[in-house]
Amino acid sequence: MSENAVRSAWTGEAHILTALCVRSKAHWGYDDAFMRACQGSLVVTEADIALGRVLVAIGDRRIAGVARVEPDGELGLLFVDPAAMGRGAGRMLFAAAADLARSRGARAMPILADPNAAPFYARMGARLVSQAPSDAIPGRTLPLYEYDLTQKETP
Repeated sequence: MSENAVRSAWTGEAHILTALCVRSKAHWGYDDAFMRACQGSLVVTEADIALGRVLVAIGDRRIAGVARVEPDGELGLLFVDPAAMGRGAGRMLFAAAADLARSRGARAMPILADPNAAPFYARMGARLVSQAPSDAIPGRTLPLYEYDLTQKETP
C-alpha cells in the first residue's frame, strides 16, 4: 500500500465507512441472511465520528480500512476493504486503535472477533480469553480476545 496513513474519520463519511464494513464482512462468503442479521453491527455512525472514536486507513489515495474504539477501550470494529487486504491497512489500524484506547485510559482492548479475523488478532499479539455471545447473531459465539495496552510497542 503506498502513501500509508491513518487519520480520524471525517464528518460525512459514515455511509462510505459502513459500506466498507459490509464489503469486508461479505468477503468471507457469508450468505445474504447472515449479512442482513449482522447489518446493525457493521454501522459506522456520524455520532461516533464526531466523538473521535473512528479511524480510517488510507492507501493508494483511497480509504482502505476503518476501525472504531468504544468508550471502554474495546475494539468495536476493524474492517479492511477486500482490495486492500494484505497490504498493511489492518496492522496500521490496529496500532492506531490501540493508541487511541490507551490515550483514553484503557489498560486492555477487548476484541470480539469474527472467526475469519481471529488469526489476525493473534498475530497482533492479542490473547484469546474465551468464547462470547455474538453481538449480531443470537446463539452464535465468537472468539473474545484481549490486547494488553500496557505493552510498550504495538505491532
